Amino acid sequence: MSLRALLYRRISEPSVIDVAFEKAVYLVRVRRHRHARRYTLRIHSSTREVLLTMPPRGSLKAASEFAQKQGAWIAARLGRLPQPAPFVGGGTLPLRGVNHRIVHRRGVRGTAWTEIENGEPVLCVAGDERHVSRRVADFLKREAKSDLETASRRAALELGVKIKRVSIRDQSSRWGSCSTSGVLSYSWRLILAPAFVLDYLAAHEVAHLVEMNHSRRFWRVVDRICPHAARAKTWLDVHGADLHRYGIMDKSAPGRMPRH
Repeated sequence: MSLRALLYRRISEPSVIDVAFEKAVYLVRVRRHRHARRYTLRIHSSTREVLLTMPPRGSLKAASEFAQKQGAWIAARLGRLPQPAPFVGGGTLPLRGVNHRIVHRRGVRGTAWTEIENGEPVLCVAGDERHVSRRVADFLKREAKSDLETASRRAALELGVKIKRVSIRDQSSRWGSCSTSGVLSYSWRLILAPAFVLDYLAAHEVAHLVEMNHSRRFWRVVDRICPHAARAKTWLDVHGADLHRYGIMDKSAPGRMPRH
């Protein structure tokens, strides 16, 4: 921890404050940021967490007062979010765009796998019920890494470029990214989308190794190796936000930040 961070650290102050609005109580996590000049609120896109950022010398009292005034905004933003879809037995998820029912197989060896049960695609999860959510998430991340690495290397071969590494994250603000060194990063949630969407994102990021911009030349490169790019972009515009509701109890899309 830097000296500056130590100067502003408040060991005794709480990290969470309660905001009451219309008989509901919302938990708001508080953090100090050395570059903050005002109090701001946002809803985190992948956890539904309400986060209040305050200046390093700001007061917790002022932060609490600001948050209380934003109770209606917090309630409205959370209320407009898609219903959460946790990874639990009996729940469903769209693996590669196809709905799979999660089936908990207690007492069976293994982790997670897919099969067809009575004509229905299912995702089976072995072991203790407490581990179902984690094992489903781990399975999806493995599948995403495999599919995205394959799609990325296929696109790279078509364009004659080299990829250094493919990584999987739970990104909330973008579906993928590409560094000038050839490191590609994707949201694992793309495994929940149809295959043509995942292929498009791979083509998009690999195309940045040819054109590190979003110019007309860039889009010509994308269209050359991905003829269904327009269809995939439309799908993401319509359904993309919905993918963030799967897996964790609290999911959301980011909101505009009130400022004080």
